[in-house]
Amino acid sequence: MLSMTITIVSVMICIALVMNLVRLLTGPDLSDRILALDTLYINSIGLILLFGLYKGSALYFEGALLIAMLGFVSTAALCKYLLRGDIIE
Repeated sequence: MLSMTITIVSVMICIALVMNLVRLLTGPDLSDRILALDTLYINSIGLILLFGLYKGSALYFEGALLIAMLGFVSTAALCKYLLRGDIIE
């Protein structure tokens, strides 16, 4: 039962990833593209966590944590660049 649920949720997250990719490529504004990129990495973290549950390995959870930290820093840097035009002052 858990395997079937993980498969269904993985398909739903893959659909969300495709929708985020469409928004990333066709976003009308730069802020929409940054938000789509942020949502893209959050959905990929969910997909990695589901794969870790499916395989029963804790290594995937550490990888998802690493992607979460890098995603937060990159989103903060992109927003700072969008607001000020310079990342490092």
